[in-house]
Amino acid sequence: MSIEFGPDFVFGVATASYQIEGAVTEGGRGPSIWDTFSHTPGAILNGDTGDVACDHFHRVEEDLDIMAAMGVDSYRFSVAWPRIQPTGAGAPNQAGLDFYSRLADGLLARGITPFATLYHWDLPQALQDKGGWPAREVAYRFADYAAIVAHALGDRVPRWATLNEPWCAAMLGYASGEHAPGIRSPQAAVRAAHHLNLAHGLGVQAVRSEAAASVGVVLNVHQLYPASDSDADLQAWQTADATGNWLYADPILTGRYDEATVAALNPIVAWDSFVEDGDGELIGQDIDFVGLNYYSPSTVRAAASPRSGASPWVGADRVEWLPARPPVTEMGWTIEPQGLTDLLVRFHERYPGIDLMVSENGAAMPDRVDSDGRIHDQDRIDYLQGHLGAVQAARSRGVPVTGYYLWSLMDNFEWAQGYSKRFGLIHVDYATQARSWKDSATWYRQFLATRTLP
Repeated sequence: MSIEFGPDFVFGVATASYQIEGAVTEGGRGPSIWDTFSHTPGAILNGDTGDVACDHFHRVEEDLDIMAAMGVDSYRFSVAWPRIQPTGAGAPNQAGLDFYSRLADGLLARGITPFATLYHWDLPQALQDKGGWPAREVAYRFADYAAIVAHALGDRVPRWATLNEPWCAAMLGYASGEHAPGIRSPQAAVRAAHHLNLAHGLGVQAVRSEAAASVGVVLNVHQLYPASDSDADLQAWQTADATGNWLYADPILTGRYDEATVAALNPIVAWDSFVEDGDGELIGQDIDFVGLNYYSPSTVRAAASPRSGASPWVGADRVEWLPARPPVTEMGWTIEPQGLTDLLVRFHERYPGIDLMVSENGAAMPDRVDSDGRIHDQDRIDYLQGHLGAVQAARSRGVPVTGYYLWSLMDNFEWAQGYSKRFGLIHVDYATQARSWKDSATWYRQFLATRTLP
């Protein structure tokens, strides 16, 4: 029996600006928090930086040709805010707009639909110097930036996401300090989360003021399971769910924060010290879709004592994460396609009125260049087949999933892991910047030609 995806289902690949572009001081681009953070000793594995990354800024035509040869319907890319506004405010940098204009034109010329994400974590350093996401003003600067980009590209880019994974931006950036800007303050992280939500709402308004387009957001909703049905484990699961997931999805999709979320976070920083009247209405704009990023599920249980040290799980101090179960990817993440089905079904049941897409899904694997010069990554192919089957399983249960974007087009700078982990369909030799098709890239091309899984 085969699994068929209809012609209207959108298949694509995804990347992010700081992870692939390089050229961090060219074309008028200003520094971002990731430029600063990656040059901080000890912050990134092996001292890696995104200064060159995949040199996509100079090799964009080659990369567009690869996507065309692969046969993707759409390309999800992100715009580097400091390439558009080097200091995060003021008049746009025309050279930056020109780069993304060429990208959009190149995609359309090859029959590929552009999908732009406005924020994939590269906040202009100048705005961080003024307080970063814990400062409310940054949300309004984001709206200005969103309007500039939508005005320039809105005639050619039909789909926009305001933010990518605000949980990561807030909690990894300001609570655990694992990501830029490397701050460890639960209070700052909670404020950042709210202001990212506010930026989303203001950003939706800004894009719609400049373009007739489909607008949404991309969330990494964690697929969590309780370790048992004990009251303690169920409470731990609900707390982690509230602070890790519904802190973002609820205000974005309902215009209000869930009571359990506020109860968990209010003792950390008083809610009324940063949430203003009318914020719910600003955040809860009508949107056209939600993108869900999924890699792996987690299982949680009640902890005997509060965690010590910096943690991204603010408000869930008595929650313990169980070790990943094999098989795992190179990131140490459990491979479990059923988790993707469960996530899509659960999200749809909580928010039944919104179209969904899988905006990122993929795996870092121990890629090896064999004696024949090829990368035979059957493990990645198996992962992708399983997760595409999981998407179709959710669709068969009535979940309105409209697209799937594979992470990632090519190997790239994997944040705190530097260049040690490879997620790409295309292998990148970072010394020469040579691109090579892995077996998974050939498999994806063949799958896209038929849109059918065996």
